[in-house]
Amino acid sequence: MVLLRNHVGLRRALVEIALIGGLYVFYCASRMLASDAFAPARGHALDILAIEKDWRIDIESSLNQLFANVHWLGIAGSFWYATTHYIVTAGVMIWLYRRSHWHYVVARRALVLATVIGLMFYLFLPTAPPRLVDGRYVDVLAEFQGFGWWGADASAPKGLGGLTNELAAFPSLHAGWALWVALVLIWMGVPKFFRVVGVVYALLMTVDIIGTGNHWLLDALVGWLVVLVAWVAVTAVSRRCDAEPVALAA
Repeated sequence: MVLLRNHVGLRRALVEIALIGGLYVFYCASRMLASDAFAPARGHALDILAIEKDWRIDIESSLNQLFANVHWLGIAGSFWYATTHYIVTAGVMIWLYRRSHWHYVVARRALVLATVIGLMFYLFLPTAPPRLVDGRYVDVLAEFQGFGWWGADASAPKGLGGLTNELAAFPSLHAGWALWVALVLIWMGVPKFFRVVGVVYALLMTVDIIGTGNHWLLDALVGWLVVLVAWVAVTAVSRRCDAEPVALAA
């Protein structure tokens, strides 16, 4: 019986690894298919900035200057941008997988759907980040690359900038995935302290991606919207089609 459970657990783990690997392959393929023409991407970025100015929410310049001028903040923000997006998301996925397989599957479906939607935007609406627009903004990660493993190509490790689509600012999956973390913690009913930590994490991620010059505020807001739409759609369908367990696994 123990061997059977171990076999089932191993099979599930392999399936999950294959799914995540498939998503990564899809991301790489989308990068190769995406246009690398800078002029249209710059135009889309300036359109976003014009909308923000009309709404008086264009906070990018002041926040970016703060991160660039306060060195400890710029260094901390660079480490935050280059690590937490992956480590925190993966950590929550592993925790959720061990806590409840049903909840894990639903949350993973929502994350995958949101990511696929984001990739569609990258393919058909390439958008330059602030750091690439007319020298108005400082590329904080490039400025402080000597303190970490990243290079001058977003958060990619030095020498691997070719693996990064630098015209994929809209929507921000950094912001979206961070909101997904907060939604998972709220959904799972963890103690209030950890739910607050999840919300603060999502807010800090938004501040960081703007301050480092990697995203516009609208990138973050639409990234949140994409995750919320995916979350509502997937959880609604899953409740109808799947059998939710009576109790969480210990």
